[in-house]
Amino acid sequence: MIRIGVAGVGLIGRQHLDAIARARGVTVSAVFDPALTDDVAWPVVGSLSELAAQSDGVILAVPNHLHAPMALTLIDADCPVLVEKPLTGTAAEGASVVKAADRAGVPILVGHHRRYNPLVAKAHEIVVSGTLGQVTTVQGTCWLPKPDSYYAQAWRQGAGAGPLFINLIHDIDLLMYLCGPISHVQAMQSNLVRGAEAEEVTVATLRFASGVLGTVNLSDVALGPWSWELTAGENPAYPKTDQSSYLIGGTKGSLSLPNLSLWTQDGGPDWWAPMDQTRVPLPLSDPLKTQIEHFADVIRGKAEPIVSGADGLRAVQVIEAIKTAAGSGQMVAVG
Repeated sequence: MIRIGVAGVGLIGRQHLDAIARARGVTVSAVFDPALTDDVAWPVVGSLSELAAQSDGVILAVPNHLHAPMALTLIDADCPVLVEKPLTGTAAEGASVVKAADRAGVPILVGHHRRYNPLVAKAHEIVVSGTLGQVTTVQGTCWLPKPDSYYAQAWRQGAGAGPLFINLIHDIDLLMYLCGPISHVQAMQSNLVRGAEAEEVTVATLRFASGVLGTVNLSDVALGPWSWELTAGENPAYPKTDQSSYLIGGTKGSLSLPNLSLWTQDGGPDWWAPMDQTRVPLPLSDPLKTQIEHFADVIRGKAEPIVSGADGLRAVQVIEAIKTAAGSGQMVAVG
């Protein structure tokens, strides 16, 4: 039985604890959270070092600015770590964590849990199979309206706590998984509604290293059904819609996600000919549970991280580049 500790017992930490309860071959060793004031069902320890000593691996579900120092502490303790996204608050911090983990030989995973969804695996299979032909363009939408109560905590209104790092970084990771690394970005952003430091709307254009061009449109102040959270059905806390949040276009066809609708034409592209739509039915899944079981396999030495520290770092670099581009009005190279 693999013993997993959890640092941070807020909303995300409790989701991980629930996932551990559903997963096979794992158990909760203890939890650590200095802000914890209520009684909980798990053993509580007083320090991160104590948590590492009692665990085969630790999940970090703490505020972004704590990811780097706490990950480095766990790496120094030779403790495998699953860091909730983003890997770190800055790319420089992320590079130091990845370097330390590589040097120490300690496994580090990043919590881009959508990669564990069979919908994503199937989409990747369709793209690499050549069914779409040469991929030329992608489009991602993340409109996830948040209630005012979400921003009652002051830290969520800060510059690094907006939906770029909280939400869009998931979409960026998935788009790179499907289409390869992003090399350059341009962007604009606004905060017209709340007026806080945290961005509310961001629109970015993406150039992938392959030559693919894409766009992403992010807002937490636009009411609409077009986001992964509201379309994938992987988290029962969100009411599922029948819409999609990603479009991937190629020379022979296109694919929408997460509803896995494949659009093609007999005989190749012809704007006068009707299109054929094929739905690829897949059951709803539990990516957080699958991620926990994978973490356990990594700890056992039976698997390599599906989402590595390097993957997490690349996503942070893209988000940083988007923020820089939005501030400068210039195209910005990633990394």
